[in-house]
Amino acid sequence: MGNFMLRELLSLSPQIATIAFPRGRLALHAMPASGGIEQTDSPGYSWNGLRRGLTPFAVIQHTIAGRGMLTYEGRTMTVGPGETMLVTIPHDHRYFLPSGGSWSFFYLVLTGQEALRLCGEVAATAGPVLRLSPRALDRLAGCLLTLLRGEADTPGEASALAYRAATALVDDLSSAAPPAGEAANPAWFTRVAAHIEAHPGDSLTIDLLAGVAGLSRAHFVRQFSRLAGAPPSEYVFRSRMARAARLLQSSSLPVLEIALSLGFADPNYFTKAFRRAFDVSPTEFRRFGLFTGA
Repeated sequence: MGNFMLRELLSLSPQIATIAFPRGRLALHAMPASGGIEQTDSPGYSWNGLRRGLTPFAVIQHTIAGRGMLTYEGRTMTVGPGETMLVTIPHDHRYFLPSGGSWSFFYLVLTGQEALRLCGEVAATAGPVLRLSPRALDRLAGCLLTLLRGEADTPGEASALAYRAATALVDDLSSAAPPAGEAANPAWFTRVAAHIEAHPGDSLTIDLLAGVAGLSRAHFVRQFSRLAGAPPSEYVFRSRMARAARLLQSSSLPVLEIALSLGFADPNYFTKAFRRAFDVSPTEFRRFGLFTGA
């Protein structure tokens, strides 16, 4: 594919497209709301992530030239050429044009719970400023070209476009190599993983785990998610389910006792959680000997 879509997009003049459909009979959980190519030198260009209404959405904004600034969870960072900003709304951030500067960019605005989930997890894992691969940028450019040309003219096609844009970020993050020379498992990560393994029935909150790591909450979530490939809450869930599976296969403990040992006061909730992980109930799992993990 090369950079064909990106080159074609960058040859266009600044323009904006919005998209909206009447509420359909079936819910679609990823939709584009708008997209465009812009260039601004206005000192009034400033967007606050807590003052943009009540409807949740995500912004994917790639810098072509110039630079913008982003304050995000107490940190200030530059969004320069070749970098892509990813933020969700509502959220505590502000992006703006520095005094005397200019900022050229293309962007996509996505709505829907699945698009927001994917974008939120990418931002939590990699941070709000990304340096995407040429392939990922070309996919985003292709999505925006389709939108600008008015070719996403049915709800299904529009939803597929939004999902393609969000998964371009997911695929790029999944294929990214860790920074050269960085240890695969820093000491704090090993310490947190050991704590999770040793305390499966405790309330393992983000704040508690961040304290074990010795990191701020926001930095812990980003770095842990990047190293583990999943947010802390999902990692804890998987660890508990793996332990449940081992106990079901290696012991005769009742399901209720296993649930309580893992912090599940409600055995019905435990069964639902287990089914989410393995697509079968704990009883079926034990009966058919389905576990093959360590």
